[in-house]
Amino acid sequence: MSKHFVPENLPSKIQHYINGEFVDSIGGKTFEVLDPVTNKPYVNAAAGQKEDIDAAVAAATEAFKNGPWPRMKPRERANVLYKIADAVVAQEDRLAEMETFDTGLPITQARGQARRAAENFRFFADLVVAQHDTALKVPGSQLNYVNRKPIGVAGLITPWNTPFMLESWKLAPSIASGCTVVLKPAEFTPLSASLWAKIFEDAGLPKGVFNLVNGIGEEAGDALVKHPDVPLISFTGESSTGQLIFRNCAENLKGMSMELGGKSPAIVFEDADFDAAIDSTLFGVFSLNGERCTAGSRILVQRGIYEKFIQAYAERAKNIKVGDPHDPDTQVGALVHPEHYDKVMSYVEIGKSEGRLVAGGGRPENLPEGQENGSYVAPTVFVDVKPDARIFQEEIFGPVVAITPFDTEEEALQLANNTKYGLAAYLWTNDLQRAHNFAQNIEAGMVWLNSHNVRDLRSPFGGVKASGLGHEGGYRSIDFYTDQQAVHITLGEVHTPKFGAADAAKIDG
Repeated sequence: MSKHFVPENLPSKIQHYINGEFVDSIGGKTFEVLDPVTNKPYVNAAAGQKEDIDAAVAAATEAFKNGPWPRMKPRERANVLYKIADAVVAQEDRLAEMETFDTGLPITQARGQARRAAENFRFFADLVVAQHDTALKVPGSQLNYVNRKPIGVAGLITPWNTPFMLESWKLAPSIASGCTVVLKPAEFTPLSASLWAKIFEDAGLPKGVFNLVNGIGEEAGDALVKHPDVPLISFTGESSTGQLIFRNCAENLKGMSMELGGKSPAIVFEDADFDAAIDSTLFGVFSLNGERCTAGSRILVQRGIYEKFIQAYAERAKNIKVGDPHDPDTQVGALVHPEHYDKVMSYVEIGKSEGRLVAGGGRPENLPEGQENGSYVAPTVFVDVKPDARIFQEEIFGPVVAITPFDTEEEALQLANNTKYGLAAYLWTNDLQRAHNFAQNIEAGMVWLNSHNVRDLRSPFGGVKASGLGHEGGYRSIDFYTDQQAVHITLGEVHTPKFGAADAAKIDG
């Protein structure tokens, strides 16, 4: 493919969606959105300010307090969610084209994201219909039951790496629970988020339940986090931003769910299935352009197979096809934005003094015509990296990997836990006892044994240390978006001390 593909019928502008209407910013402010393949602006988006967030929160509050959605039966809400899922699948090709155009993700991987987004809505539709709440009783004495209620307006702040799918992670459980929402998508990638409005409208979601405000984090995101009528914030993004949000949520004691950065280890023991480990660790860091929080970007390899591993790994990395994201043969596309490209390339330069470069290390050669200025980085592999190196310790969020040898299990565990992050970990060994014991000692919210990142939607998703606060996924998502009110009923005689009665001491004595 030599000619850069541009999807048909791109919008002439991207607006907010508030109370069932597409609107510009109240103050008229906009920002440019770039196509990462050419790094040229292709559209202006409304830049939300405090007054736009105020309008969206007011609409969501009205819909929550007086609208039908929180009071509908779970089956009625589920039927709307099924229609949303069907609509996502029906326009999978359109969604994938727009996502690829906006993010630089390879088109084949963008298609998978669309299907996963639809599955999130089906999953939470099923969950709210099937869920049951606890009832506890003491026969003849007391009955206690839990009344689960949606909390209110949820503020959802989403990242740019797989935007449409990650928006569905938050939209599906929050809406299924009966909450109303204000979504603030990442400013680098607002295009696919603009599709939610019509999908929701056509599915019959009442107006005001879903509201969308575009803008940058320091303006729109900050106003949403600080708004006193938003009791919940769900955020996916970088750890230092999460710390700032944590501080800003404290003023109003907001509920928080934060999935933050990662520097996840992939540990390969000598007894591992060598070919499977090579396949998985390559995919684990170079899929999605390396722009994934769970990327296995630190590979720890036992000494006996270290040289064989790095030789095979480097050879494969050199053969990864980098190019036009819309080409179905492309495996690594363009990074999302020049600002992020500069960050990744700065780490590539740092790595040249911290490890031995065996693949990549710069821009790829033979880029398609017209894409020479795109944000392309060749898959880059550094080996013999020391544990205190910046490329070992810091999240790069691009197609760059650090490989380090180890000798013993104890050393491998120490290296695996030797960062401030604790999101995911990947362990390759055929020793069953070692696998389970080692996994339980890794400081990570999620561990995969002999696999890359394949997650059951029922399981918890989240990290420890600097990688997150709280978990979502399955019932944990429902728990986050609902209050669980305990109701107590006495079934027998109540024995209450008679405070203040003249004969209280004799009666109670």
